[in-house]
Amino acid sequence: MSRARVAWAWRMLLLVAGLGVRQVCTFRAPHLTSSMGYRGIHHQLKASSTSLSLGKEVRKDFPILKQKVHGGKDLIYLDSAATSQKPVQVLEAMKKFYEESNSNVHRGSHALSVKATDMYEGAREIVAKFVNARREEIVFTSGATEAINLVAYSWGMSNLKEGDEIIISEMEHHSNIVPWQLVASKTGAVLKHVKLNSQQGFDMDHFRSILSDKTKIVAVVHVSNMLGCINPVQEIVAAAHAVGAKILLDACQSAPHMPLDVRLLDCDFLVASGHKLCGPSGSGFLYGKKEILESMPPWKGGGEMIDQVFLDHSTFASPPGRFEAGTPAIAECYGLGAACQYLMDIGMDKIESYEHAITKHLWETLAGREDLTLYGPAPAADGGGRAALVAFNHRTIQASDLTTFLDFEGVALRSGHHCTQPLHRILGVSGSARASCYLYTLEEEIDEFARHLKDTIEMFRNMDG
Repeated sequence: MSRARVAWAWRMLLLVAGLGVRQVCTFRAPHLTSSMGYRGIHHQLKASSTSLSLGKEVRKDFPILKQKVHGGKDLIYLDSAATSQKPVQVLEAMKKFYEESNSNVHRGSHALSVKATDMYEGAREIVAKFVNARREEIVFTSGATEAINLVAYSWGMSNLKEGDEIIISEMEHHSNIVPWQLVASKTGAVLKHVKLNSQQGFDMDHFRSILSDKTKIVAVVHVSNMLGCINPVQEIVAAAHAVGAKILLDACQSAPHMPLDVRLLDCDFLVASGHKLCGPSGSGFLYGKKEILESMPPWKGGGEMIDQVFLDHSTFASPPGRFEAGTPAIAECYGLGAACQYLMDIGMDKIESYEHAITKHLWETLAGREDLTLYGPAPAADGGGRAALVAFNHRTIQASDLTTFLDFEGVALRSGHHCTQPLHRILGVSGSARASCYLYTLEEEIDEFARHLKDTIEMFRNMDG
């Protein structure tokens, strides 16, 4: 019988017997109140708080973290890179919209429609502030995937021709690979890839070597969702602009965790998903420089994105409306605004500092085991230099087997390829386990995870006899 089948058999036995892994081992078998109705955080973060106190301060805002799983086990949620949990401020904002303001936007003169429009556009203002953009530079999308496709099909199909070059990296999420493959196949453009350096980070030397006057757009991740490396995006942007190329940054794993300033970054496009930064699923945004968005054609047709419609042709609205065809996800966009306001009320610098300490503890805890392989560069002495996530593999136990048994102990991790199949192939593995943290993660949760991981590995060792 394969190890995977044995693992599942043991899991079923545990479920029936009501025993934990540890027991089996023993047997050796804002504060802001605006016209839009946002309610700020209802606690004051102390300026004198220690670096590891933020998690305790904000836990009260995340009701899902209070629940028990698998017969009374505390939930230890270490899967925030896949999706974040939602604070009560976001949940209440969306509830408030549906209870008090539900109406279509931009289409009515009655009180509810005017109020809904104010809330929707007010959320755009907040998202713009979150990244230091102008409101007309923020396009609401269903997430980063749609935002990248928008750029690929609207800008890409209009500006790329045969022989032009698109540069991405080997560490990209599938959502920043597949759209460019599709556009390259339609336009005749050539897709090039930046290699990893010896520290499993972005190889700037290789990037510079493949840049040329044929390069028309560079689309790269700011923070890798598997390696955890924080890429040198300001250098990347400057190098791309030096050859006349546009630059798109995938900020899905940076926007939730660190301050972002699109003016300082000087990127042409930036995308992020709401569900990873305390917002609802089905929400996200594209930032685009105003003059570039104004030059781009629509990529979807329908209501709201038009200026005038005739039977034989149409004229189109100015951005951002040009790229928001049809009835939008109004409540979700409002929830995204509430999430950005929540994070700004806390302070992105505080979140980043807190996560440095959490990252350092997580890395050092896992790196202390000789039977684990960790991916990506090690953090700096203060925990900076990488994201608050660690992907790893055990030398003999499948990642899916580890995460299955850890789940039974209440520990929520992710296993698989994390939508980075090319990267895993380059690393010589089919998948990995990943622990990822956020502002609500506690140091003691990492300690509990490490204890359960140790027990799980010991259990498999005993099973192998």
